[in-house]
Amino acid sequence: MEKNPLHRQRSTKVVATLGPASSSDEMVERLFLEGVDVFRLNFSHGSHDGHLANITRIRAIEAKYGVPIGIMMDLQGPKLRLGGFVYDRIELPTGAKFRLDLDPAPGGEQRVCLPHPEIFAAMSKGTELLVDDGKVRLRVDDCGPDFAEVTALVGGTLSNRKGVNVPNAVLPISALTEKDRKDLAFGLDHGVDWVAMSFVQRPEDVMEGRGLIGGRAALLAKIEKPSALEHLNDIIRLSDGLMVARGDLGVEIPPEDVPMAQRRIIHACRKAGKPVIVATQMLESMIKAPTPTRAEASDVATAVLEGADAVMLSAESAAGDFPLEAVAMMNRIIHRVQEDPLFEARRDAETLALQDSGADAITSAAKQVAKTIGASAIVTYTSSGSTTLRASRERPNVPIFCLTANVSVARRLALAWAVHSAVTEHAKSFSEMVEKACALAYKNGFAGHGDRIVITAGVPFGTAGVTNILRFAVVEAPGQAARTTLS
Repeated sequence: MEKNPLHRQRSTKVVATLGPASSSDEMVERLFLEGVDVFRLNFSHGSHDGHLANITRIRAIEAKYGVPIGIMMDLQGPKLRLGGFVYDRIELPTGAKFRLDLDPAPGGEQRVCLPHPEIFAAMSKGTELLVDDGKVRLRVDDCGPDFAEVTALVGGTLSNRKGVNVPNAVLPISALTEKDRKDLAFGLDHGVDWVAMSFVQRPEDVMEGRGLIGGRAALLAKIEKPSALEHLNDIIRLSDGLMVARGDLGVEIPPEDVPMAQRRIIHACRKAGKPVIVATQMLESMIKAPTPTRAEASDVATAVLEGADAVMLSAESAAGDFPLEAVAMMNRIIHRVQEDPLFEARRDAETLALQDSGADAITSAAKQVAKTIGASAIVTYTSSGSTTLRASRERPNVPIFCLTANVSVARRLALAWAVHSAVTEHAKSFSEMVEKACALAYKNGFAGHGDRIVITAGVPFGTAGVTNILRFAVVEAPGQAARTTLS
């Protein structure tokens, strides 16, 4: 058996954002070879033509190397901003009185336009507003449908078009703007695999997104609002995965609450068997420096130890000076954590309650059988991805090699912990299932001659959502029949 250089030898996945620093044929290929499993297209920036060029690049690399690659489109969502000022900016002292209103005239020392009636509709006396990522904090003293009199609890510079957050209110606004709907239609038409929804406040937002996507891609809800934390379990149930979007979340909740919110989200997704990404400022200093700070390396390691399916690079790979180095560093940190005995001990100590189903029982048994017999991999047959996601949820100590006839499923599973996929036709019998699993595990470097593999699948073959078979087999070199040893 020859080791496949694209078998990452790690379980936690790497998501990298493409942008001005990384949107070339050569750079996208090098990022993939350096360790990127899923590429993110940020629709807050760039044009449709630019995103299409990147989609084309990714699919060409996928065809060249024969490895399914995930593409995530990240929708911008509503952007709440101040209007403009006569002289572009003012200084608002702490304790100063100020007025926000719907008058489009340029602002000054006493007032400025806040062109969002939905914010005024959600205000009440005592509501706090955060401006420019929380650098300026305002308290509402009086308000109506078209104005708010505020006091600067924390003063600072107010300038044109700075962002506004309303952390303790649910705004009467859709999570999908007209721009988002046009972007979504474009992304779906060009075969994106994941759609990341911004500004999710409540389960109804996810339902709206699912209705528009119509099953053409998987939906990933970004948790960046306190109200989303209040509805976390329902949002997880309605989503295909989650992102811990620590940028906006860290503005809207106190910084000291973010680490425990991250841990809570990861654990809830693990319990539900849904992939979860930890994102934002993971290696922020590498935008301008070739190495991260020690705190950033520790931050990535913590996300890996907590069980995140993936960690994500944003500006580091999209606009930074060292995109390749950032991916390589992320890759090395993950490897180092997962080689440590502490990682294995924590993974083995964390057991999740099984759901009352035969499929969960089979998948849990597969993990234990793999460990007991020293298997080199768990091979899963899936048509919808559910069998493979169950295996990933169990966090086995061996790679999960997914076989599916559906290339879209294979691409979506590029985000899931420890999963490596290959596209192949459905097996038509038990013997063909075992033979194909052994042959492809050997070919793709997951097992050598004489190694054992554990196989899970559902019958009838090709039926979505069914896991009811457990086998293990001994892999033989090409030209020799695989030996099934347990059913």
